[in-house]
Amino acid sequence: ITASAPGSLMLLGEHAVLHGYRALVGAINRRISVSLTPLNEASVRIDSALGKYESPLAELFDDPSFRFVLQAVRQHRERISSGFELKIDSEFSADIGFGSSAAVTVATHAVLMKWISGTAPEKEELFKRSLETVHAVQGRGSGADLAASVFGGCVAFSIKPEFEPVEVGVPLTAVFCGYKTPTPEVITKVEQLRAADPGKYEKIYREIDSSVSDAAAALREGDFAAFGNILNRNQVLMDEMGVNTPELQEIVAALQAGSGIYGAKISGSGLGDCAVGIGRAELTNLSYPFYDLEITPKGFECHD
Repeated sequence: ITASAPGSLMLLGEHAVLHGYRALVGAINRRISVSLTPLNEASVRIDSALGKYESPLAELFDDPSFRFVLQAVRQHRERISSGFELKIDSEFSADIGFGSSAAVTVATHAVLMKWISGTAPEKEELFKRSLETVHAVQGRGSGADLAASVFGGCVAFSIKPEFEPVEVGVPLTAVFCGYKTPTPEVITKVEQLRAADPGKYEKIYREIDSSVSDAAAALREGDFAAFGNILNRNQVLMDEMGVNTPELQEIVAALQAGSGIYGAKISGSGLGDCAVGIGRAELTNLSYPFYDLEITPKGFECHD
């Protein structure tokens, strides 16, 4: 049995989504696949580009490379009747902020639920199980990237949870600045800044929330120019939140100046990682790696 799920990019709502405001996240046309093969012995084996793993099913030992996968297995262990092997294949690197943890979590739960029950899981239940995994592993997380991996397309999302999928195909240019600051560290910094000036951050978050509605409407109408203007304004808000860096600002400025780009901003928590532009651009003056991507309407899938 094989299940796959797309990676994702956060388009709007970073940090605000943790406080009940909406975010807009997009599933990208790069996927992670997890294939399950039953074994006669009661052990779990994992084979991926990150390495190999083997442990007794009853006493799974921790491995930092497979924290999300192993936690997903633990959540289903009482219903698993035999050992199995998981083969994980990814179309993108875990070192780049394309939502690899969310995608592998969703795909692992999907393949286990299909194996146990014989049918593909319902989207809401798959999201719920996957969010439990993320919270168990890293303590917190909005689940926005999980929503994209489950539903596909662009998803207007809040932590209620609330899902508003928009089935669109959108060209993207993502640029990696060369380094990442772990998301929990960035969240801690932003929360400290917010505590010092709560009024400022509430005003920013309310504007972000309003922009998500406008962005979803623009996408439904195919109005990339309006969508790009919203991204550009949200880049200013990201800077005001304190998560911009010289490298990210250089990338965003180059994207915004590109003739084929409608708008651009930081994607993700900030202080490193990626910026994303809507459209295609020739970035000959930038020394950073870039990726031609698309928002895909295809969410998770199970395959026999």
